Amino acid sequence: MNVTLWGTRGSLASPGADTARYGGNTACVEVRGSDGTVLVLDAGTGIRRLGRALPPDIGRVDVLLTHLHMDHIQGLGFFEPLFAPETEVHLWGPATTLGLRSRLARYLSPPLFPVHLREIPRLVLHDLPAGEFQIGAFRICAGLVCHPGSTVGFRIATGQTTFAYLPDHEPALGVGRFPLAPEWTSGYALAAGADLLVHDAQYTASEYAERVGWGHSAFEHALAFATLAAVKRLVLFHHDPGHSDADIDRLVRDAIAAARPAYPVTIGAEGASFALG
Repeated sequence: MNVTLWGTRGSLASPGADTARYGGNTACVEVRGSDGTVLVLDAGTGIRRLGRALPPDIGRVDVLLTHLHMDHIQGLGFFEPLFAPETEVHLWGPATTLGLRSRLARYLSPPLFPVHLREIPRLVLHDLPAGEFQIGAFRICAGLVCHPGSTVGFRIATGQTTFAYLPDHEPALGVGRFPLAPEWTSGYALAAGADLLVHDAQYTASEYAERVGWGHSAFEHALAFATLAAVKRLVLFHHDPGHSDADIDRLVRDAIAAARPAYPVTIGAEGASFALG
């Protein structure tokens, strides 16, 4: 599979000269299989550029939402395949008491958006199941993780290759000393042994202390979680909108020096691609 990052910023899109290197668009990741299957993970503002890069005759695209916070769905109405009559878009999201369609219709309708959800021609909605399901060549596992609201992470596998995606995740919540044993750690089963883990790394330790319960990880937590899960490569993701590229360079360098991980650590940047398997 091939994994490409189209949006790496968290909470709020932050374009500008000081965020140009790692990107200012919010969460969106493309996963492409050797059989042509295309998965789109989250629909942050990065999905607009991804939609324009997909071939017009693609036929089917599956968009998998981890949750329905605005930074993860704000680009959905600007995803060109949604309005292509020859393309079927399958939209998957975590089930809530209202259901996925009712929740999304609150955003994709006036006065927040000029087009109603019901006007999109070939849209198929799926409430995400707990556990495994199949899309094309991909075996996908969705599991609830620690983040406000109904939020999932994904484990995506094909053959012997595994990719884990936990963009909004606070596994250290309520833990005096992180990490605990695997069976007590949010998201562990999704990430264990993954060839590539994309994980939330929004805060410094001091920032996290003031934002406990907001649903995000400090750099140190992301590294400790990846070490516990014995992943083969970690990509730090969901950069804070207040952190410039230079800030991220410095903060990650210090976190790596302290943790000394046994696996490569990459700062997530828009346009970066990872060929797995």
